[in-house]
Amino acid sequence: MRKMTKKNKVLAAAGALALVAGGGGAAYAYWTTTGSGLGSATNSVGEGTVTLHATFDGGLAPGDVRTVAYTADNADLNTSTKVGVLTATVTTDKAGCLAAWFPVTADTSNTTVAKKSTGTSVGSGTLTFTDLSGTDQSACKGAVVKITVGSV
Repeated sequence: MRKMTKKNKVLAAAGALALVAGGGGAAYAYWTTTGSGLGSATNSVGEGTVTLHATFDGGLAPGDVRTVAYTADNADLNTSTKVGVLTATVTTDKAGCLAAWFPVTADTSNTTVAKKSTGTSVGSGTLTFTDLSGTDQSACKGAVVKITVGSV
């Protein structure tokens, strides 16, 4: 066996270091990577929409306040639907009976309406026939007051 010179020792150490560094580099390259991918699925399209209703007791006179019950029907056979924020507006069927005299509120319950269900409570509110002293509100006698309710 030959004796290693200082030069050969340095070369051997440099070679060993290069092998270790190369091996470490290979391991690093093996464990890191980049890439991309895609996943998808088709959601239910639903078979219908929710029908909203507003009900309250009739016989309004100036100064009266009525509780309004908001309900929903869901005819969809496959999917439940969540009713979000309710909106309500009033109309009347007589000229001179102003809708502005009937402020209405709709307090939202953010309720899920099950598939194939009817009459699910989705909120409540109030309807007021504002009494305006000094204003003749006779045009509202016998008028039909309607609440149109929506959800956003």
